[in-house]
Amino acid sequence: MKQLSLLVPAVLLASAGLSPQDPLARIDQEITRIQPRIVEIRHQLHQNPELSNREVKTAALIAEYLKGLGLEVQTGVAKTGVVALLKGGRPGPVVAVRADIDALPVTEQTNLPFASKVRATYLGQDVGVMHACGHDIHTAVQLGVASVLSAMKSELPGTVKFIFQPAEEGPPPGEEGGASLMVKEGVLNNPRPQAIFGLHAFAEMAVGDLGYSEGPALSAADTWEVKIVGRQAHGARPELSIDPIVAAAEFIQALQTIRSRTFSGHEPGVVTIGAIHGGQRHNIIPADVTIIGTIRTFRPEMSQLAEARLRAILKGVTEAAGATGEVVRYERGAPATINNVQLTRETVPALERVVGKSHVTRIPPAMGSEDFSFFANEVPGFYYRLGQVKPGTMSGDHHTPTFLADDSAIPVGIKAMSFILVDYLSRHKP
Repeated sequence: MKQLSLLVPAVLLASAGLSPQDPLARIDQEITRIQPRIVEIRHQLHQNPELSNREVKTAALIAEYLKGLGLEVQTGVAKTGVVALLKGGRPGPVVAVRADIDALPVTEQTNLPFASKVRATYLGQDVGVMHACGHDIHTAVQLGVASVLSAMKSELPGTVKFIFQPAEEGPPPGEEGGASLMVKEGVLNNPRPQAIFGLHAFAEMAVGDLGYSEGPALSAADTWEVKIVGRQAHGARPELSIDPIVAAAEFIQALQTIRSRTFSGHEPGVVTIGAIHGGQRHNIIPADVTIIGTIRTFRPEMSQLAEARLRAILKGVTEAAGATGEVVRYERGAPATINNVQLTRETVPALERVVGKSHVTRIPPAMGSEDFSFFANEVPGFYYRLGQVKPGTMSGDHHTPTFLADDSAIPVGIKAMSFILVDYLSRHKP
């Protein structure tokens, strides 16, 4: 039965009017032709990264390349996003593919000859800027896919919508941006895709390997800020104070009971404190302390429960200390990314054809967050991982200065995504 399922796409490709040539062989031919240019573009993107909602030069490069392929290109979507349509030569469904294009406020510490030296202002601070999460790889891969499928245009049964999304890492405070703004501006309309695909470079996986999750893939991300106000006093006279630092310590400890005592042992969740600010001097008990953090869950009801417990813990701890506590903000960011089960099961055989079954791994859901979820909440979505580590080398974790994605991941990514799209269009042709 497994053999039959792997043969079905080829049969459908023939019935759809595609060339009798194996589509994978055709894709390989096109990748050989375009790979040097796409790798060059990756180097250019990596060397010239731009922060969220500031991807002006990146967007211009993308738009110019897509126009050169003869695609219908729209710019300025969700501020700096680019959307392009490739209409195949034969009737068929519409499918979308998304790549994120923004970089991070991280100072690069790699030995790459095209390492970033860019600096910018972020939240009032001078920072280094780096593609420390692989978005340069994602963008290069998607431009490569556009090239491959443009070369196969006359044989393609349907339409591919290419979405190049800004601000995946989150827009600056006070600004809108990212996938949510793209959806709000109607990126999934005119035409509306039947499904959407995306990939992410993975620092824990070797080049040539692919990973996926069925159902929950990436968590939702809530962010919060709490202020605890006490009474200032000399450090030698604590009895005259209401110490907000001690209250903050108790609050932080008690927060961990949200995961350990409020959630079921089978329910994934993470509670993390990201920063604590309070005080100016060793011998002064300060008047107040500010704490910021994140809570990661996979279900909306667990996010709501976590918020309720955070508020209750803050109230109890501060009242006991004689202090006051305020939840300055509690924000729900990107919802959990949930891979459509049917779409996942349809797509995995295509991945296995590209790299071999032994190189496709089902991986557990991760506590990282991805705003691809805003697209996947509107239409069925499938989001998978692309191995990025060249054998014999190492990469730092995502969002770190030593993050290192190898160029050799690019042709693998192009081949996998190109075949997924061709396979989907062929199987879903009316």
